[in-house]
Amino acid sequence: MEVRGLGQLLAALAAALFVRAVAGPGPALLPPADDEDSDADPEAGGEGGGVPPVTIRWARITCALKNKRGDVARFLLSNVSGEAKSGRLLALMGPSGSGKTTLLNVLAGQLTASPSLHLSGFLYINGRPISEGGYKIAYVRQEDLFFSQLTVRETLSLAAELQLRRTLTPERKESYVNDLLFRLGLVNCADSIVGDAKVRGISGGEKKRLSLACELIASPSIIFADEPTTGLDAFQAEKVMETLRQLAEDGHTVICSIHQPRGSVYGKFDDIVLLSEGEVIYMGPAKEEPYHCPDHVNPAEFLADLISVDYSSAESVQSSRKRIENLIEEFSNKVAITESNSSLTNPEGSEFSPKLIQKSTTKHRRGWWRQFRLLFKRAWMQAFRDGPTNKVRARMSVASAIIFGSVFWRMGKTQTSIQDRMGLLQVTAINTAMAALTKTVGVFPKERAIVDRERAKGSYALGPYLSSKLLAEIPIGAAFPLIFGSILYPMSKLHPTFSRFAKFCGIVTVESFAASAMGLTVGAMAPTTEAAMALGPSLMTVFIVFGGYYVNPDNTPVIFRWIPKVSLIRWAFQGLCINEFKGLQFEQQHSYDIQTGEQALERFSLGGIRIADTLVAQGRILMFWYWLTYLLLKKNRPKYQQLLPPSEEDQNKQQVKEREAAPSSQHLGMRMRGSLNHAAIK
Repeated sequence: MEVRGLGQLLAALAAALFVRAVAGPGPALLPPADDEDSDADPEAGGEGGGVPPVTIRWARITCALKNKRGDVARFLLSNVSGEAKSGRLLALMGPSGSGKTTLLNVLAGQLTASPSLHLSGFLYINGRPISEGGYKIAYVRQEDLFFSQLTVRETLSLAAELQLRRTLTPERKESYVNDLLFRLGLVNCADSIVGDAKVRGISGGEKKRLSLACELIASPSIIFADEPTTGLDAFQAEKVMETLRQLAEDGHTVICSIHQPRGSVYGKFDDIVLLSEGEVIYMGPAKEEPYHCPDHVNPAEFLADLISVDYSSAESVQSSRKRIENLIEEFSNKVAITESNSSLTNPEGSEFSPKLIQKSTTKHRRGWWRQFRLLFKRAWMQAFRDGPTNKVRARMSVASAIIFGSVFWRMGKTQTSIQDRMGLLQVTAINTAMAALTKTVGVFPKERAIVDRERAKGSYALGPYLSSKLLAEIPIGAAFPLIFGSILYPMSKLHPTFSRFAKFCGIVTVESFAASAMGLTVGAMAPTTEAAMALGPSLMTVFIVFGGYYVNPDNTPVIFRWIPKVSLIRWAFQGLCINEFKGLQFEQQHSYDIQTGEQALERFSLGGIRIADTLVAQGRILMFWYWLTYLLLKKNRPKYQQLLPPSEEDQNKQQVKEREAAPSSQHLGMRMRGSLNHAAIK
């Protein structure tokens, strides 16, 4: 009996531990406790090792879009109030254009700044102004952007290295990453590359969960997710929402915007906010909405029909707008009564601060060299694993070399070969620069978006990023000019010595790096990839015109004489010409014919300097573009709209509305119940 009783006790203990491991808050949502930081960083964990509980309350949030005269053209949000509690999943719902994403961005402090916007209202965390918070916030955007050639595990491990405390050992960081992979259902794809449009990788649902995992590295108290199910099938959408539901149960405050979820997804919501045309229709428990959804009907679909304008006819537009106005008025009266009896809009002892809510930056940022090493490793893997891009560039280099070599096949030493050599060297300079430029401007704008997000979290500084990117791409960037030169040089029978061939390859390689640096600047300047692809070649065309072949430098108008000095095409072309023509002897049939290569250089105003001078000039251009890229990235860092307190006039209007709300709300509620019953009967 004692043995049987002991066995039952052990079995019960094992079952309890299993249930705790599966259902309870796991270690994946908080880095392992560190004795050294436990006193210095009290917000690293809440009671019992969980995340600090956070309640967000907002009131009178108004976001107005102004026209050129400064008048309000449209309200994106109008007098919106509500709250989100710890351990609950709140969904912002409404038709397209209702203000879901705008409200989410306001609460997360991620509303893009614009002079045409005016944003006002109150926002508090745990009863204190948001500027006093210091709570960690995660924001999961609609677009899942990653470095495509890294695996899921590598992506998460790098985020952990950049964000977690330095005192954590590598073993504890690895264990933490493994826990995150397990909790978010990413174990099966942990060693698969993320992929992109060119390379097949993980699925859309897995990318969304990877986005969540990257945001959870710092163990945030508040999680914002902007339409996390967009673009996913029903199964993947439900898995993502189940993950958010689990995070809420683990103590996080989770707020997401969602368009029209399926019934099983709606059942995971604790609270909902219904929005229509920027105003709140309902805010409260999802399963207690007062509109009496019929049986066997998806509540999300029922509510979407209830709060949407029907544009099928003029009568339906009028009736649906009237219904929505009544719903808004009924709820606003309830909120006005609640606010008049609460201290939400002016908590005692607190002073409103217009500072925006900000993502908590990493407190224990790595040193410069540590950041550089980690970012160099990532840039190296991204560059060398990008097989499709590298194959295309290699094929284009081979094809271009064969075509040019065939056109300029085995050039001789006749007088006409002077023009041929000039033409070949010019197209060589143009082809090298354009190939490097188009590759960079096609990739960097997307990478810039990733870097902006990571820098906003305080993961690393801009200097280590640009330095690591420059050095990591040197080998792969030098390979393609070398392939091009190795094929073209012997086919066209340029100056047949190894030293001249080495200098030829060196010149085009440096030019390729300078063109890539110029592409970075264009990518940092242009808002989209399409804009960068249009701007880059246009700018390069100007440098081609003043590249030393089409317009003689001595004949350039005074107003434009600065352009050849900054044209990377000109310096590359001049260096190639000096390398090729110096020491050449041409066949002379007439006394006025060019006899030596030096004479040809003088006639085209390309002599008088050394090859080293052209390389130094290209190096200066390269550093100029990198310096300008640094300044642009620093200057164009995303700026967010400032949340201001409502004006005195708006507050006075609200107080009048609160006094009028009590007698009118009862009558309006009876009228609304009658209209809803009538709508249900119809």
